[in-house]
Amino acid sequence: MYKLTPSDFAYLYQDCKRCYYLKVKQNIVQPSMPMPGIFGAINTRLQGTLIGQDLQTLAPELPPGKVVSQEGFVASAVIPGTQVFLKGKYDLLVKRPDGTYLVVDFKLSQPIGDKVEKYKTQLGAYHYMLTQPAAGPALAISQLGLIIMYPTTVKFNQGQATLTFPPKWLAVPIDEAGFIMFIKGIDQVLAGPLPPVSPRCKWCVYRALKIGEAATEPIQDNLPF
Repeated sequence: MYKLTPSDFAYLYQDCKRCYYLKVKQNIVQPSMPMPGIFGAINTRLQGTLIGQDLQTLAPELPPGKVVSQEGFVASAVIPGTQVFLKGKYDLLVKRPDGTYLVVDFKLSQPIGDKVEKYKTQLGAYHYMLTQPAAGPALAISQLGLIIMYPTTVKFNQGQATLTFPPKWLAVPIDEAGFIMFIKGIDQVLAGPLPPVSPRCKWCVYRALKIGEAATEPIQDNLPF
């Protein structure tokens, strides 16, 4: 059985099937620069301040509901018809006025591009794990969404700098059938042979140039880093 991490869906799986395959099946991960600690500090403080409060405390245009949990780990059982299960950590769990739950994912990012399309599988994974958990009670999840935050202004006052992070709310539709199809596609990739080298992946390019792996398309002479 193979563990799938929801945060890998938007980037690693979409960017390079070969590197995704190597990570999941052989625990070979791409080298990466550590994320500056300031991003984690900002994200944790933004979320933690909302615990026990109504989500609309952040902005009135957000859906109503009490924030009941932050950065919760969840997992699913093996998904029927596959050799995979899900395990990951959501950002915020919000109890709505009707007793159902909303899952929120925070992104410290510019509000450009189709964020809903990019992150719908990650949110879909949280929905699946919470409604069909490996252990514990299932929750009724009625809504998924992204809160995109990016600093726009800064003010200096008495030795302090204050950044303004206006939140942008993006509702993510629940698509259980579409998510299961996506997972079965991953399962097929993992069940097959090692995917070919991708000329668009800088780590595949590096391996091809330094180790001699064969590429399916011409590889550029200059490394993209």
